[in-house]
Amino acid sequence: MNVAFFLIPKSDLVYIKINSTMRQALEKMEYHRYSAVPLVDEKGRYAGTLTEGDLLWKLKNTPSLDFSNTHKLRLYEVRLHRFNEPVKIDAEIENLFSRAIEQNFVPVIDDNGIFIGIVRRREIIEYCAKGLLLKQRSA
Repeated sequence: MNVAFFLIPKSDLVYIKINSTMRQALEKMEYHRYSAVPLVDEKGRYAGTLTEGDLLWKLKNTPSLDFSNTHKLRLYEVRLHRFNEPVKIDAEIENLFSRAIEQNFVPVIDDNGIFIGIVRRREIIEYCAKGLLLKQRSA
């Protein structure tokens, strides 16, 4: 089945622009209770996935940085420890199984590399569970 069927469009998501400040990211992630969010560059392309861990490591490893001055630091200055490889919109859901083991969501891009949404691990698991139930019923 095509990934497009499971896509949560960018308009329905929380994502952060890579030129946002660390403070903006912290506040947005706290408000929505997310531990990871997609990053998008100035042209709308997927630029990576920002995690709580990335922000914590930046705080730990930057002696002059504390919460009071996180508004001065841009996210492109934060080292990302994981890059969730995106898939194109025409990919098949079966191609996402191995990625769903390691990450909460899989970024989806169009043919021009523009970030258009995600497929969450939840939808992938539900798809697999339905397949298993169908096999059990037909057995």
